[in-house]
Amino acid sequence: MEEKFCFVETGNMIEVELPDGRIIKGPRGSTVEQFLQLIVPELTHPLTSAIVNNELRELSYIIDRNSTVRPVTTVESDGKNIYRRSLVFLLSATFEHLYPNHELKVDHSIQSGGLFCSISGPEIRNQKEFITKLESEMRSMVDRNLPIQRSRLSLDEAKAMFTRRHQKEKVHLLKFRNKPYLTIYQLEDFIDYHYGYMVPSTGYLKTFAIEPSLNANEFFLRYPKDMLTNEISPLNESPKMMLEFRRYGDWLKKLGIDSIASLNEAIEKDRIQEVILVSEALHDQKFVQVAKEIAEGEKKVKVVLIAGPSSSGKTTFSKRLSIELLALGISPVPIEMDDFFVDRTLSPKDKDGNYDFESFHNLNLPLLEDCVKKLIKGEEVQLPRYDFLDGKSKPGKIIKLVKDQMIILEGIHGLNPELLKEINPNLMYKIFVSPLTQLNVDRYNRVSTVDTRLIRRIVRDYRDRGYSAQETIARWNSVRAGEERNIFPYQGMADEFCNTSLVYELSALKTLAETALQQVPWGNQEFIEAKRLLSFLEWVLPLDTSLIPENSILAEFIGGSNLKNFSVWRHF
Repeated sequence: MEEKFCFVETGNMIEVELPDGRIIKGPRGSTVEQFLQLIVPELTHPLTSAIVNNELRELSYIIDRNSTVRPVTTVESDGKNIYRRSLVFLLSATFEHLYPNHELKVDHSIQSGGLFCSISGPEIRNQKEFITKLESEMRSMVDRNLPIQRSRLSLDEAKAMFTRRHQKEKVHLLKFRNKPYLTIYQLEDFIDYHYGYMVPSTGYLKTFAIEPSLNANEFFLRYPKDMLTNEISPLNESPKMMLEFRRYGDWLKKLGIDSIASLNEAIEKDRIQEVILVSEALHDQKFVQVAKEIAEGEKKVKVVLIAGPSSSGKTTFSKRLSIELLALGISPVPIEMDDFFVDRTLSPKDKDGNYDFESFHNLNLPLLEDCVKKLIKGEEVQLPRYDFLDGKSKPGKIIKLVKDQMIILEGIHGLNPELLKEINPNLMYKIFVSPLTQLNVDRYNRVSTVDTRLIRRIVRDYRDRGYSAQETIARWNSVRAGEERNIFPYQGMADEFCNTSLVYELSALKTLAETALQQVPWGNQEFIEAKRLLSFLEWVLPLDTSLIPENSILAEFIGGSNLKNFSVWRHF
């Protein structure tokens, strides 16, 4: 017998069906929040939104007919995004109230869970007092459970509001909006636009912290790393990665492209070729720098290990680094880490009994270690070749290193300290590769690195691999879980961090990405994600992709790379 819950005894009732078949009855016109409040005690993680009739909806959404409703909590990607976005909104409102003479910018995410924020304006003289005051006021607003109200403004009204608030980047961005309105949110007297949905009130935002950075005019907004627990992990950011973020941010300011609005203006005013050439030149400098460090540094490098998350451009990075090494008289020998997979029948399995092909122990570690040791000694070895069709390891190339050669080993496990643990660390150089995005929509709306990589992968899968956007999105959570296990915990082991993002890339990817995303059918989980990405891409103007150099990292995704068939193999 179905279980029924009722809010009030009244006519004009409608029914909401939960995923487990239970029915909640309530008055027509009640919000999602009102319907779901009865089951909140059953949820193991904080509620942030819901899937209503196959569409992601805010908790303030009004239900006026019989519906199916699935609660969305912070354990899901959409739930995490809504929680974090709402927390930034709370931070922004509090900051502008307390420090009207300063300007806050939410710069980028951090690996241990949170966001790096910077402040311009007068110097913060007492950082401890500043942070204590900011966090205390935010907690007071959470305790008061203040409403976060959603409404619409016409574009003219929105432009006038942002002009009064001296937010030029938002005014510029609205020039490129096709819709005649803008959805805005209000918290007391603070009104702003934020890209995406929000929680309905501040009482939902209980878990956060404000922590200091080394610079008095910087701080970290902290929240749980994976939202599986309510615990905030210790701050543990790599100084090298933070330095790379700062370098890129400084470079964007010098180029005058620090937001999507300014990128759109560069396209509109026919400045984009200059932006592309300068962006690519920045990459050129990095390849030269890393190659020289390998060739001339203190280490006597014999093995270059390259690791990074999906769609970081590792393949093009490896080839362009090889070219720079060749220019320095060093001939690199590429070895595919995937060729050292064990036979499929020996692969470890996950908790569901499926083969875990991303497990570290899917590699034949003793064989890999033995081959590398012998090659370093100048001995001849026969490499394995993994046949992905029948899932078996087979004999591969027979090679031997000569005096001017070194190994380039690329794979997701490249930074794992258990890999090649018998090799002298001074013979290895480890590189972490990732698009460390810092081009924001505006000062409060950041562009997620994860979104950048997902859009890259959708375009490449659709164009090169025959996968639909729906298939790519469906696999993405599994890919991300593998990265969290096998890549990100070890990124601090890298000798060098390389940012593979390009300031213009969203404009280059836009048309291809939209074509793929628009084919995702309505009515499934992947459609919800496709809709979110399409909504985001609406803000971006497209550019002429023929302007992109053929050796660009971006050409690996949009096509036309002249490095596709490049090889540095010598015949032995």
